[in-house]
Amino acid sequence: MTPQFLFATGIENSYPTIDGGRTRIDEMDKCRHYQFWQRDFELVQELGISFLRYGPPIHTTWLGPGKYNWDFADVTFQDLLKRNIAPIVDLCHFGLPDWLGNFQNPDFPALFADYARAFAQRYPWIQLYTPVNEMYICAVFSALYGWWNEQLSSDKAFVTALKYIVKANVLAMRAILDVRPDAIFIQSESSEYFHAENPAAIGPAEQMNTRRFLSLDLNYGRRVDSEMFEYLMDNGMSREEYHFFLKNNLKHHCIMGNDYYQTNEHRVSADGSTRASGEVFGYHVITRQYHDRYRLPVMHTETNLVQGPNGDEAVNWLWKEWANVLRVRNDGVPIIGFTWYSLTDQVDWDSALRDNRGNINALGLYDLDRNIRPVGQAYKQLISDWRQVLPAHSICLQVPIIMPQESHEAWAQEKQDEAEKAEKDKTSETANTISQSS
Repeated sequence: MTPQFLFATGIENSYPTIDGGRTRIDEMDKCRHYQFWQRDFELVQELGISFLRYGPPIHTTWLGPGKYNWDFADVTFQDLLKRNIAPIVDLCHFGLPDWLGNFQNPDFPALFADYARAFAQRYPWIQLYTPVNEMYICAVFSALYGWWNEQLSSDKAFVTALKYIVKANVLAMRAILDVRPDAIFIQSESSEYFHAENPAAIGPAEQMNTRRFLSLDLNYGRRVDSEMFEYLMDNGMSREEYHFFLKNNLKHHCIMGNDYYQTNEHRVSADGSTRASGEVFGYHVITRQYHDRYRLPVMHTETNLVQGPNGDEAVNWLWKEWANVLRVRNDGVPIIGFTWYSLTDQVDWDSALRDNRGNINALGLYDLDRNIRPVGQAYKQLISDWRQVLPAHSICLQVPIIMPQESHEAWAQEKQDEAEKAEKDKTSETANTISQSS
């Protein structure tokens, strides 16, 4: 077991619905992963990458309560195991199967926990998970902006989606831990900032800068700020629902994943409208804000930039993001990994998947013909240069990362047994605390 920095990439597997639920945007289909999945895994190895953000397509895998089609997952995850690539398993990425509807469905959290448990039981060698990807963005785009899934645009719809999404994530973590007690959860979440463009915009910007933390506050059992407590209560969250999150804190199993793109910073007008500001503070400053709030190990879980006419735009962005990662690390933040997302180009993200046009977005390490892009060459070199320089920083984790082919080793089983005992002790301690306070 050698502690290592988690250099990663991902297979883009978004699958929200649009057009009132009639059209599903399946990025794995659009990017031809179903056709070229073996080649895609070969490319991951060619880059020198051992960690892959990846998940089965929920809409074709989860057929109903307790009903699953594991055919595609079986062949793909078995291949990852043979290659000793550790998947960071993404179980829900912006969409639900048709039979479950959308994120306004109160049955989603408990049913999703069953799905997560079934997955963990089928693939017990998997340790790393992102149960629900970008919880905040999923709720905003589905229920506040009206772009995906339920396509609603109200604070009440947003709070409803958010509470069910985060509850699903928490219950899924608990279910996975029942199967794999040393599981580690990497919350890939968008790191946002809202800039007031004039004094009259300070109020709206401050509210948005508080609201951006809601998903992680709830997920980590942190008491929300007073203004956000009133906002949640006014828009349909009950006190019982709020206290569920305070009582189900699994923070000690978590890595805080921060996603950062040029679009993550916003200019706010006096009327509360927003528009993109481009990079102003950057990853370093904003990640420090999130780390100061949650005090968890950090992973840079997503970034990219379109390769433009000069051919070096994405390469320069990679260099800038890596410089920010090193700055965060040198400031004493325990940062344990970095991700260029995704392995290949994507399709229709120029419209945030709202339009089904087939526009190819040159965001990948490889194009859709699986030819390496300049940023792919640059990332491969970066990994080669830095892999041995940053090996020991993952010792900040309370639980060691076990590579797939090590999962049956005696020492690995011993670590799982230790994690199971620690989790039972933690549960007992929490129960005693609640009993004494009641």
